[in-house]
Formats: sequence, C-alpha cells, structure tokens
Amino acid sequence: MRAKALMAAILVALGLPTSALAHAVLLEGVPTYGATLAKAPRSVQLQFDQTVDAFPDAVDVRSSSGKVVTAGPAHTTDSGRRVIVPLHRVPKGAYTVRWQVTSNEGHIVSGVYTFGVRVKPPPPTEAYGARGPTKLEYVAKWGYFVGLALLVGGLAFRLLVLRGRALPPALERRFYWVVGVGVVGSIELGILVFILRAADAFQLPLGQLIYGDLSPLARGTRFGTAFIAMTLGFSVVAAFLFLAWLTDRTILLWPAFFLGLALCSGLSLSGHDAVDVGSSWTSELADYVHLVAASFWVGGLVMLAFVVWPTSPSLRRDAFHRFSQLAAVLVGAMVLAGAYLAYDRLPKVSDLWQERYGQVLLIKSSLVVLALSWGALHHFVVAPALERGRGVGSRAVARSLRGESAVAIAILLVVAVLVDANPPAKPAQRPTQAVVTHK
Repeated sequence: MRAKALMAAILVALGLPTSALAHAVLLEGVPTYGATLAKAPRSVQLQFDQTVDAFPDAVDVRSSSGKVVTAGPAHTTDSGRRVIVPLHRVPKGAYTVRWQVTSNEGHIVSGVYTFGVRVKPPPPTEAYGARGPTKLEYVAKWGYFVGLALLVGGLAFRLLVLRGRALPPALERRFYWVVGVGVVGSIELGILVFILRAADAFQLPLGQLIYGDLSPLARGTRFGTAFIAMTLGFSVVAAFLFLAWLTDRTILLWPAFFLGLALCSGLSLSGHDAVDVGSSWTSELADYVHLVAASFWVGGLVMLAFVVWPTSPSLRRDAFHRFSQLAAVLVGAMVLAGAYLAYDRLPKVSDLWQERYGQVLLIKSSLVVLALSWGALHHFVVAPALERGRGVGSRAVARSLRGESAVAIAILLVVAVLVDANPPAKPAQRPTQAVVTHK
C-alpha cells in the first residue's frame, strides 16, 4: 500500500501544472551575448518570459579594465518583463554584463555574458572579474582525467590485451567496477567542472547558481559545447557498458570503446591547442594523441595492478607481457606528441623556468621520466623474468605495478593544472617586406 501511495503521489506531482513555479528565463539580451557591435549601444536591455523584480543595481556593465559604464539605475518596462539600464558613451572595447533579477516565485535568477564594440569579446569564462580555475576545480579536473583513463584505458586493456582469453568471473566483476567508476566519474566530475567554471564566471557562490542562465557558457564557448557533447556521449557509453554487463556480451564493449575514443577529442578541440593564436590541426592532433596514449597507459596499469593481478594468477604473465609491448608503443607516442606540444607552446627555451606554464611542464616531465624509468624496469627486467617463470615474486611485481600506477595518476594531477595554464604568448611575426629592384 505504501508503495502504491508513493507511486500515486509521484504521478500526481508530475501531472500538476508547473508553469506557476517556473523561474524566469531570459529570452533576449540587447546587445546579445557574444555580439560585436559596429557602434556603441545606449543601453542594455534584458527581455524575460515573465514579470521580474529588479533592484537599481540589478545589471552591472563593466569594461575590460573593470570600469563601470552604467549611467543610471536599472528599471523595468513592458509590465515588468523587460529590464533596462542606460549606459555612458562607451568607447571601443570588450564589455561584461552581469545581472540578477527575482522571479515571481522568489528565486533569484542571474547571468553573465560579454559583448564587444568594434572588437571581438572574450568568452564568458574570461569575462572581467573571473579569477580563473580554483584549487577545487583543479582537483575535480584531476578526478575527471583519472575517470577518463579508467574508462578508455580499461576498455582498451580488456579488448586489446585480454582479447581471446577466458576470464574468471572475479576478474570480469572487477573490470566492470573499474570502468563503471571511470564512466560515472567522467560524467559527474565533468558536470562539476562546468559548474565551478560557471560559478567563477558569474562571480557567485555555488548555492546561488541553481537558477543561473548558463546558455552563454554552454552555447557560446568551445568549452561549453565540448562539455555538452561529452556529457551526453559518456551517458551513451554508460548505457553500452550496462548492456554488456547485463547480457554478458563483450561485443557491446567495442562501441563503448570507439565512442570513448571519439569523445576524448572534445578536450583537444576546446583547449589551448585549438583556440590560442597560432594553433593548428597539427597541435590539436598532437594533443589528442598525447591524451589518448596517456589514458591507455594509466588505465592499463590500473587494470594490470588492481584487476588482473589480484584475481587471476594464471593470466598474470601473459597479460604483463602483452601490456608491456603495448606500453612501449604508447609511451613512444606520448613522448613524441608531448615533445612537439612543448616545442609549439614555448617560444623560447628560457620559458621553461621563467613562465608558469613551463615550470608546471618541468614538474610533469620529471614525473614522466620517473614513470618511464619504472616502466623500462618492467619491460626489460620483469617481463623477461616472468617469461622464464622465475626470479620475480608476484607480491613484489604487484607492489611495483601499484607504485608505477600511483606515479602515473600523479602525472594526471599535474596535467589538470597544465591544461588551464596559459602558454607564453608567441612573438608576433613581422610582415615580410617586398624587395623592389630597379633596372
């Protein structure tokens, strides 16, 4: 009876009209977000779908240097559906609009966007007042990269390294746990990173961001577009994983794997190698190769150390040998792509120790050298010993694999910091002068 009553209550709640409880939605902003205007506007106007209350300071408009350019208090027209704030005569430049109004139901709705007068405005994530990534965002992004490695690297290990092998049920269960954690982490932590970036752009605490207008971030930036595509895509990957586990059909892991590979490109297409001046398809491709190779390597290490080794002694030697061969290729691709990116992003060698980006890159490179040395020990010493069937204890190998996995995961933490660090600006190329010869 209680279950039926609960179900009835849910159905009634779903059937009730919700329009009376809906918060206000911004229909149009004039100037609109991302607009590049030929001449200066005289005001900023915000049109909502319902009546709103606006305080005199409800709309804040500032130049790129932080100067307030509003010429008077905000007021409402059109039966309270339009909010208008007059502007001073604004010169050429980029401008940030932050607004807050109160809906009929009492919720505070807010938003932020940018526009430019005879210049292209920055994305909302770089609006005036935005401080950039916080420590919490770095941690969330680190967890996101770990989840991506567990998902894509775990699937690659299962399909490429353990292919054609009869796997014990304990190994299969642990495999699905690892990739399940990876896909859930990729979805949930991706959402958290987006919310933290929005909170920084809005300059609001997280508690007041519930009714924020996120459309300028979601549709007006590469970061937002990639976030939406990757979140929806990883939801499909999760569905394939669930069906593969439910039906015990390994073939369903292949579409999950290929879709995960495709979604990794979202990070490369929305990062510095895609949007910075001087970026090209080669830098985007190198960044993608670097990310995929690192994900395969880190995820494979975790699978070998925490899935195969504890659950299937009979598969240890074969899995170690196969992964060692694959890891050599992955490491080569990762190092070559990383070297090209360092060359492309750092105009001068001195940028390595003089610029923040170069300093973080040095820390990452030091950890990579440590991990590669560890991997070389496994490849040239441990793998041959396991092939001979003697000379190496299973517990010692397990501890060594876990140690290499810990270093690899630490590298992802540095990567989380590195992706949000701005590379040094490249020197402007001087225009070539035509040489005129006189006859």
